[in-house]
Amino acid sequence: MEHLLTALRAVAEPTRLRLVNLCARGELTVSELTQILGQSQPRVSRHLKLLCEAGLLDRFREGSWVFYRQSQGSAAAALARQLVAACDEADPTIALDLQRLSAIKRQRADLATAYFRENAAQWHRIRSLYVDEREVEAALVEIIAAADPRDLLDVGTGTGRMLEILSRRVERALGIDQSREMLAIARVNLERAGLENASVRLGDMYQLALPDGSFDAVVIHQVLHYADRPAAVIAEAARVLRPGGVLVLIDFAPHALEFLRDEHAHRRLGFTDSEVTEWCRDAGLELALPQRLPGDPLTVVIWTAHRAAVAASPFATEMRQEAPDAFLETELR
Repeated sequence: MEHLLTALRAVAEPTRLRLVNLCARGELTVSELTQILGQSQPRVSRHLKLLCEAGLLDRFREGSWVFYRQSQGSAAAALARQLVAACDEADPTIALDLQRLSAIKRQRADLATAYFRENAAQWHRIRSLYVDEREVEAALVEIIAAADPRDLLDVGTGTGRMLEILSRRVERALGIDQSREMLAIARVNLERAGLENASVRLGDMYQLALPDGSFDAVVIHQVLHYADRPAAVIAEAARVLRPGGVLVLIDFAPHALEFLRDEHAHRRLGFTDSEVTEWCRDAGLELALPQRLPGDPLTVVIWTAHRAAVAASPFATEMRQEAPDAFLETELR
């Protein structure tokens, strides 16, 4: 009971309620929150400290940046969710907060898109500066070969490299990316490789325009560190997985190379096993033992997660055999 009273006392102040509402919509830094609220950084920091102590917000540091988000595992987390649900988005103050939040998210997206646009032609070269991709690709091919999928989705396909190395092992492969420049290069690469079973499509990794349970395998290769909401990306990937399907996440272990954020638009400086485990569990996936590929200075981690298999009824099996997969064959021209 005491923890609930502490949380209620902490949030019973207009600015702190606004902070809880904002942090429920993504991971935000102090500077971003001060920009939205129009208040001084010391004042906002004091409010954030009280909310974290009450268990309503989580705080985590990445290099020189500190992020805040709605609490996930504390006793007050359920209260935080109820408070956010009770906030009226039509309220003038909340509406202005959300408008400013949207502007900040657009700025983030513009920075990432500009980076991809400027570096699309040399993406392979830039990536090779951080880790030897041949070793990573060999490990990925082994995982996919063992899973033996029919349909494969590559989220954030970029230049289409994952489609190039994996398409020959599946019946159909689809790559999704938000950058038209990247997709243009991917199409050229796939055509050169003669991969007629692979296609690419403009899409949003947070809201895939694909049916539930439509893929046997989903790959997210060196994309998650650009994500504003990595948990949401994993949840959406899990949604399109069939029972028994496999999700393969490839990204960096935690590091302190700030230049990757400053010069290459990395939103996150790597991920811990514990947070990836939590995100996968929340998405209904079971994470296997991660595979580490140490590099200098970065370490690549391959996390493999599975959706539990369920016994299909004869009727469901018959429907799957008869239903066309037209959505996989549609390619953005």
